[in-house]
Amino acid sequence: SQGSVDGPNLEFEYGDADGHGTELAELYSYTEEPELSTNRRCFEEDFQAQVQGRRWLELDGAQQKAYVMHLLDGLEVVNRDKRLKVARAILYLAQGVFGDCDNEGDVLYWSRHNSFLLYRLGTFTAFLELLNMEIDNSQACSSALRKPAISLADSTELRVLLSVMYLMVENIRVEQETDPPEWKTCRETFRMELSFPVHTEEPFALLLFTMVTKFCSGHAPHFPMKKVLLLLWKVLLFTLGGFEALQLLKVRRREELGLPPLPEDSIQVVRSMRAASPPACPIELMEQQQQKRGHRSRRPLVKQDSLDIYNERDPFKSDEGGVDEEEIDDVDSGVEGELDLVERDAIIPVLPAQRPPIGRVSFPKGLPWAPKVRQKDIEHFLEASRNKFIGFTLGQDTETLIGLPRPIHESVKTLKQHKYVSISDIQIKNEEELEKCPMSLGEEEVQETPCEVLYRAMLYNLPQYMIALLKILLAAAPTSKAKTDSINILADVLPEEMPITVLQSMKLGIDVNRHKEIIVKSISALLLLLLKHFKLNHIYQASGEKALAIFEYVSQHLVFANCIPLILKFFNQNIMSYITAKNSISVLDYPHCTVYDLPELTAESLEAGDNNQFCWRNLFSCINLLRILNKLTKWKHSRTMMLVVFKSAPILKRALKVKQAMMQLYVLKLLKIQTKYLGRQWRKSNMKTMSAIYQKVRHRMNDDWAYGNDIDARPWDFQAEECTLRANIEAFNSRRYDQPQDSEFAPVDNCLQSVLGQQLELPEDFHYSYELWLEREVFSQPIRWEELLHYQ
Repeated sequence: SQGSVDGPNLEFEYGDADGHGTELAELYSYTEEPELSTNRRCFEEDFQAQVQGRRWLELDGAQQKAYVMHLLDGLEVVNRDKRLKVARAILYLAQGVFGDCDNEGDVLYWSRHNSFLLYRLGTFTAFLELLNMEIDNSQACSSALRKPAISLADSTELRVLLSVMYLMVENIRVEQETDPPEWKTCRETFRMELSFPVHTEEPFALLLFTMVTKFCSGHAPHFPMKKVLLLLWKVLLFTLGGFEALQLLKVRRREELGLPPLPEDSIQVVRSMRAASPPACPIELMEQQQQKRGHRSRRPLVKQDSLDIYNERDPFKSDEGGVDEEEIDDVDSGVEGELDLVERDAIIPVLPAQRPPIGRVSFPKGLPWAPKVRQKDIEHFLEASRNKFIGFTLGQDTETLIGLPRPIHESVKTLKQHKYVSISDIQIKNEEELEKCPMSLGEEEVQETPCEVLYRAMLYNLPQYMIALLKILLAAAPTSKAKTDSINILADVLPEEMPITVLQSMKLGIDVNRHKEIIVKSISALLLLLLKHFKLNHIYQASGEKALAIFEYVSQHLVFANCIPLILKFFNQNIMSYITAKNSISVLDYPHCTVYDLPELTAESLEAGDNNQFCWRNLFSCINLLRILNKLTKWKHSRTMMLVVFKSAPILKRALKVKQAMMQLYVLKLLKIQTKYLGRQWRKSNMKTMSAIYQKVRHRMNDDWAYGNDIDARPWDFQAEECTLRANIEAFNSRRYDQPQDSEFAPVDNCLQSVLGQQLELPEDFHYSYELWLEREVFSQPIRWEELLHYQ
């Protein structure tokens, strides 16, 4: 019974993405498998006509380049079918010419080699033009709209184009130690090309965002949305940088601003954390309660015993065992009335023999995070102390301690030792000075980073982009029920002919579930990337609570689009079943299926699935969604109240069953920010969860999270908070992005001759109606000369 209650530790390492081969395999649905041989046939027919009696691997570099240029010329033909055959041949090259390879490693090597070759010869630009043509193909859109059911056949051309582009982006993005120098140069060139548009006025990511909104609006239901989202995620990951790049960027910018280094590397701290496990079985929980009573009877004033037990017992309940902490309390009260003192004494001596020896107990050596204190916290502490001991305050003065007792001096000294000045704190001051002295400080300098270029392009349609992504996320969530008005995200997984056998139905069911999981993975990853990059980029360049304006702009539109209840709905399921789901058929995964003969599939083999302990992409998605929820609610009391109103505490507590340290950390963070609102009884009956929060989550020295006495916890007008934030965001966007070239602070020209001599651009058709305008606006209007006297 112990194994059924206490789940295994999940050996999961969080990163920007899964393994290279897995990321390539997730591009393809299992229903697309027959198209792999179609691509090979298209390539070999053309290749044998051009290079007779030789294989691709036998050609030298010049011959390979010549053949690729021949294929690119074939993309210029008018005939749509011929163009598709050439595109399939190029796709076969990007897939690693698997017909000439003997194992998976060779396929992946030649896929990377050919991707760099294709990029250097301009293939990506050629496919971008073809992609724009297909997006604007009104005939394909109208044909798909008329069909009652959309299948793979409706998106053939788009899937081929997006597959080639995805393979190029992913293969070039991934760095390996053995890469030659020319590949590294090529990688940087490609990154710059995707980040800073040269041939078009918008970055490539914006085109993909436009495809997402067009799909969600119903105008293009045949778009292969999984491939679009995967490509969009990898383009953002490539151009903006991953999580480790973000950490390095943050360190560098703190150095530039003269701030002290970060107290620790958050990525390394999280990786070194160990997961906490639930108690072995409900009986031990009951025995633990008896032990607590025994302690209480001898030492009635001690209230920390439940915290002490945390070091001897694991901190979390086991929902699978069917016993919650509140339920244990109820069991306690009933058992207490039935057992007399003799029976209790009979139970208590047995406990030490059942517990492991004291020497084996692993006590925590220290808290994993250094505590942080904000300048605001020191000011609030001194304000309260001065009001209490002196009777007046000194505003923001944190240096004058005259009249305060010695313990207050020590407290202030300790607070200042742990004071943390963030990049945003520096930029708050800069923004305040910019608002106070716009003339003397001049215009704000905005660095042209990939993040800045992307935000400027996304700005005016950003609400539509966020709503579209959340719509697709809702449709792909396992807890969502099919509705008639929901969007169809299965257009690029359903075959033309529906399955007729049980085996085919099982295979399609696994494919559909896998398809949805990959969509959730890509959306959660790209949303988190956007939030983190916008926050760091525009903290550095913008203003404080306005400084996070761009981050806050995205966050607020996510909140307005019901992102918080959507994520909570996602977690309101058997999360262990979701994380351990086996919706994959390893023998059908690329590149395995291209080099090995396919064994006979049976219903038993499909049900058994793979031997993995957990599904990497599903655990990755869960952590990303929890991190997004933390980003949206941090320091936002109105949004924290949303967590309370939607009853998120029991949902989040169930997620603690997953024995993975990083996921538990972000669940505990979300529980910590709302404990002050949940009431004393909840805190009393969830002391093990409170203990886990104490041990794993960073402390803010003045944060009274465990008792609810914090002044910020008072639930006053939260709507006003969001409205104020929105006004600040709009003011920032207006100042930064809507400002014309001629600033409002530019000097005014008062010379009549120079004003009349300015060249004004008039509409092309103005001369057609010029006489009519003169008649209506000048000649027919009486001139009241006497009114001029009033202005003298």
